[in-house]
Amino acid sequence: MKVPVIFWSSTGNTTMMAEAVADAINAAGGEVMLLEVGQTTAADAAKYPALPLGCPAMGVETLEEVEFEPFFAELEGSLKGKKVVLFGSYGWGGTYMQDWENRVRAAGAELLADGVLAMATLDDAALGQCAEIGKKIAGQICCYLLFN
Repeated sequence: MKVPVIFWSSTGNTTMMAEAVADAINAAGGEVMLLEVGQTTAADAAKYPALPLGCPAMGVETLEEVEFEPFFAELEGSLKGKKVVLFGSYGWGGTYMQDWENRVRAAGAELLADGVLAMATLDDAALGQCAEIGKKIAGQICCYLLFN
């Protein structure tokens, strides 16, 4: 089963995070579709049992408002029972990741790990955390295939 890693990026940091998640899924035997948010729809994303989602904080520490927020708002109603991991970068303090995690939980999805955050410049620690959440998603896909 393929896993869509869906993200939005402005500076390239979230792209690199998405690639680290995707590489870990591939290394664990999964098959990945690395998709910028404009390359998919919420309806298509909702077909998958596990979703890695990435978006940086924008403006006053919110999800990117033009493409990603509308996509996520539409997807939110379809998250019940799904396994989700979140990642993104930010430039200053705020609660955007906690707010996003709360929305995912309120929609009935299971967060497999705390969201991965990278402040400003992406470092090896954040990339390592992205690899870890990629492994967790890959493990969920293996379990899903075994029991469904």
